[in-house]
Amino acid sequence: MIDITLLSLFIPTFFIVSLTPGMCMTLAMSLGITIGVRKTFWMMYGELLGVATVAVASVLGVATVMTKFPELFQAFKVLGAMYLAYVGVNMWRAKGQLAKNAEQCPKTIKKRSLFQQGFFTAIANPKGWAFMISLLPPFINETLPLAPQLGILVAVILISEFICMTIYATGGKTVAKLLTQRNNVQLLNKISGSLMILVAIWLASS
Repeated sequence: MIDITLLSLFIPTFFIVSLTPGMCMTLAMSLGITIGVRKTFWMMYGELLGVATVAVASVLGVATVMTKFPELFQAFKVLGAMYLAYVGVNMWRAKGQLAKNAEQCPKTIKKRSLFQQGFFTAIANPKGWAFMISLLPPFINETLPLAPQLGILVAVILISEFICMTIYATGGKTVAKLLTQRNNVQLLNKISGSLMILVAIWLASS
């Protein structure tokens, strides 16, 4: 059904990706501060749908190419590892500034608008597409059926995203205060970057 070894590595890898400060996490934190966690869930639902859409589209697109050109799988795995290493190095070098736009989030925003905001934020995030295209294929075993693997990986992605967005939204001002301090963001980036590089090495050598 799925390669347990790859799954055991994918779970912590994507949780780290989700936990790292980014566009969607910043949005969750900002909304958590301004409109509260309960209403922020509507943005999260939209974001999760957007992330699932990006993940499925990325894998199916890559899978279509791989069925015609099986030799590309190994090349794609190496490229994925290189991309993870690139991200890890950039995290290490990043000064780490977490932008907050809480003052731009009206407290009277409607649930539908929140849902749409989350969905389009996920869909329009180029880094999200880059991560999915580079990160997912290396964790798929080409000798096993694609659908069950994709279903499980997407479920892991959505659970990780939801947990991390909830942490950011719930922490609100506390998370904002901690993460916007330069040293804290730098430490988080260095830890996440180191783990990304380790995963990249594992993928390239497997």
